[in-house]
Amino acid sequence: MTATADEIRRAEASTAPNYRPLPVVLHEGHGAWLTDIEGRRYLDMLSGYGALNFGHTDPELLAVAHEQLDRLTLTSRAFHNDRSATFCAELAELAGMEMALPMNTGAEAVETTIKTARKWGYQVKGVPQDRAKIIVVDGNFHGRTVTIVSFSDDPRATAEFGPFTPGFVRVPFGDADALHSAIDDHTVAVLLEPIQGERGVILPPPGYLRTVRELCTAHDMLMMADEVQSGLGRTGRTFACEHAEVVPDIYVLGKALGGGILPVSAVVSRRDVLGVFRPGEHGSTFGGNPLACAVGTAVVRRLKTGEPQRRASELGAVLTSALSHLPASEVTEVRTIGLWAGVDLTTGDGRTVCEGLLKRGVLANAAHGRTIRLSPPLVVSEDDLRWGVEQLAKVLARQPGVAAPARL
Repeated sequence: MTATADEIRRAEASTAPNYRPLPVVLHEGHGAWLTDIEGRRYLDMLSGYGALNFGHTDPELLAVAHEQLDRLTLTSRAFHNDRSATFCAELAELAGMEMALPMNTGAEAVETTIKTARKWGYQVKGVPQDRAKIIVVDGNFHGRTVTIVSFSDDPRATAEFGPFTPGFVRVPFGDADALHSAIDDHTVAVLLEPIQGERGVILPPPGYLRTVRELCTAHDMLMMADEVQSGLGRTGRTFACEHAEVVPDIYVLGKALGGGILPVSAVVSRRDVLGVFRPGEHGSTFGGNPLACAVGTAVVRRLKTGEPQRRASELGAVLTSALSHLPASEVTEVRTIGLWAGVDLTTGDGRTVCEGLLKRGVLANAAHGRTIRLSPPLVVSEDDLRWGVEQLAKVLARQPGVAAPARL
């Protein structure tokens, strides 16, 4: 066996089988490129599901992390640290909000959002205790905790994991009439992704998010936008909601907020919403730790320049144009927004296509069987982006796969 095969065999023998990785063992990354343990190079067209918006080993972010590592990494929230206040204030300002509640993972931030909505519903809206309802949508992906999968319609997420948490009403994504019909006096919030990334970059119909905003305002409900994947520059705007000229009551953020260095997430909202919490009612040992806040602040300051958003918008136009030349017989639909795309295949299996891309030096991911999801780092070059899509076209055209050249 090759070294790679040996490493894969060892990993699979000692790791719980909740993932099925492609057969590659990665060792080093810089910018939009990764190298495996045998020295082969790959263009990253997934960027950690968007957690690596700024690419691998970004020098500026690494410098911030190294400096903080040498000073202080963790205190717990039993004490103040000299990084958290700046991070929360600057993140809130970026979102046009007043407060941030830092956590670690996207799922933790969503759980925090659910707790926030329920507590707000009881304290502010006056819903009877334990009667609060949150409206969610079909095709959602907000994480994998038991409460979150309680309102998933993906059988892989729910089979043999019950019993589930009550209090959620699911309606079709994009159907404002169905959402309106689901509202009652106990409805405290609507939770949705402005763009459904895990499902394959599914965009809402025109006017949908604006109607959701109007319904939430009219019925005294919180509009909660899960922008863990879509936020922080990916779509060409700081937040995907901006494309619809909508401001939610709560932003749920994560992934790219940690700069691809460590998990950082946050719930960002107004004072009258996050202010419902009292000491001891919610928390996290690592949430808001100095290292996370230092890196998160550097990410926020980069986003304040507007450069990542501009680059995502400009390269998004390149990506859209390049994808339009894919073999029409092999593709039923292509959806793009910013530097993010979902490519629906006519036939075949997305996993097989990703294996073909791997042979050609491109890393991508299949979503829901026949969809290829592309989300390259925002630092990818235009030439490399075009090259990556060319490899996809060749795989779809069933041209023989070859090892990728070392692109520098």
